[in-house]
Amino acid sequence: MIGHVDHGKSTLTQALTGKFPDTHSEEIRRGISIRLGYAETEFRECPKCEAPKKYTTKKECPNCEKETVLLRRVAFVDAPGHEVLMATMLSGASIMDGAILVVATNERVPMPQTREHLAAMDIIGMEKVIVCQNKIELVSEKDAVANFKDLKKFISTTSAKKSPVIPISAVHHSNIDLLIQSIEENLPTPPRDADLPPQMLVARSFDVNKPGQSPEKLKGGVVGGSIIQGKFSVGDDIQIRPGVRRGNRYKFLNTKVVSLRSGFGELETAHPGGLIGIGTNLDPALTKSDMLVGHVVGYSESLPPSWDTLEFESHLMERVVGSESQSTVQNIEMNENLMLSVGTAKTVGKVVMSAKGNVGVSLRLPVCAETGIRIAISRQIDRRWRLIGWGTITGGKEQQAG
Repeated sequence: MIGHVDHGKSTLTQALTGKFPDTHSEEIRRGISIRLGYAETEFRECPKCEAPKKYTTKKECPNCEKETVLLRRVAFVDAPGHEVLMATMLSGASIMDGAILVVATNERVPMPQTREHLAAMDIIGMEKVIVCQNKIELVSEKDAVANFKDLKKFISTTSAKKSPVIPISAVHHSNIDLLIQSIEENLPTPPRDADLPPQMLVARSFDVNKPGQSPEKLKGGVVGGSIIQGKFSVGDDIQIRPGVRRGNRYKFLNTKVVSLRSGFGELETAHPGGLIGIGTNLDPALTKSDMLVGHVVGYSESLPPSWDTLEFESHLMERVVGSESQSTVQNIEMNENLMLSVGTAKTVGKVVMSAKGNVGVSLRLPVCAETGIRIAISRQIDRRWRLIGWGTITGGKEQQAG
């Protein structure tokens, strides 16, 4: 699965897949995606044409009309690029195998959110990145070359210093074949272990019933996301954590896999890679409007702990990322509020312990996560959450499930 991160636009995903990513149409019309969007396509190869022209998403080669050969199926997560939606971007990054960073040729390099995106990729350990210099049709050749040089100079100081930079025009589909070639060469499908206990990070959740649906035709709630290990099959008994609040406790949700679906149709068994929708027999009121985003799905006996209080080893950046001022990051203080991005979950907590880089936070919303994983740390600066560093979970107080 490949992440596409840009400044609130979806033209690249549309150029690669032939459609806008699946998110709310009103948000697309406003030009800003609040939720993660996603789309899927097939990368194909013409056996007759030479690279890069042989790469396409069409079943028939657009150059010689010969039937193409399937290379692999690819899912794109279209994460919002605006800096105020950084937490959503981090949620998307947590389920990506690689990333395409899209930078507009008609904007200066780097924009504040570009710095923040690269910092976020460092935090979640994203090593495979392709940089797209988009909108080359909007500037002169001289300005496009100057922007390209500025972009190369900027990424030379970041973790993306070895990443290829591909000039494209998504609107005119220029160099899309070269981009597919670069994805094939630089973002391979990682190895998967189907024998591990299954886990899925929930990135979306839905009520798929139409208003006024008769009770006998109602379908259970749907959770969508990325399987990070193992496999799920129709009929499996599953649990969803942290669950829903009942009084002063949270109740884990136990349900059954009623159906499995990818962008290519119904499945009997779902493996890691791509985005999967799991149909359940849950009350759809529990899944509507992304209410279960940030949860983890798996077998009850093998899911990670759910934490009310989280302890982590913090690593702060020298400067605040995403703001024009690039101010110095101050040490984490007792009683301040931090926003933590843990997998696809976002939660705010109050600092209850801070000593020599070891931080303890009492969470407003519990999170389900393994010890040892990386999390992103944000602080409210000028009324916006700004990325200030990352941490490694060392433990905490487990929630008491009802």
